[in-house]
Amino acid sequence: MSPARQWGGDVAPTPEEVARRLPGDDLVPHATTVMDRAFTLPASPAEVWPWLVQLGKRRAGWYLPRRVERWLPPSRRAVRHVDPRWQGLAVGDVIPDWGGGDATFTVALLDPPRALVHTSRRGRTDVSWALCLAAEGAATRLQLRLRLGPVRHPRLAGTAGELVDLLTVLGLATGLAERLDGRLDGRLDGRIDRR
Repeated sequence: MSPARQWGGDVAPTPEEVARRLPGDDLVPHATTVMDRAFTLPASPAEVWPWLVQLGKRRAGWYLPRRVERWLPPSRRAVRHVDPRWQGLAVGDVIPDWGGGDATFTVALLDPPRALVHTSRRGRTDVSWALCLAAEGAATRLQLRLRLGPVRHPRLAGTAGELVDLLTVLGLATGLAERLDGRLDGRLDGRIDRR
């Protein structure tokens, strides 16, 4: 059993979600490593979509929960509102990644408000990252799939890589839910975050 299955109850996908073909799967057809995560958000897909469009380094940031962000410098905190300047995402746009150096993601597919797919190349490894939304009544089920191939050390990617991905997505799930359910008023420790 993978670490994500053992520890990732809050972002663990269903067996049906793991088996489902998602947009972008064909971009890395012979993936050595595939990581699926899924969680439910308290808003419709149309309400969630603008938050996903603005996600990223040198954009709106990576949504972490307030209790984690309070330990970050204000310049490293994600915005807590939908920012119109980041809503013009288009296929082909390049977004810097936190992976260091010149790591980037390129927007490969936009299907509002259903799917956003990014691609990247890390050394010899092709990467696709799909964010897919489905309505569940008044809520949204967000499924994320990361496909990597070829991976030089599949066992390491399947353990340490899965753990890093799990923790990252757990933070995203909690931080995004905080922003969507309106519990916050845009303040962080008394300062307005206008990043």
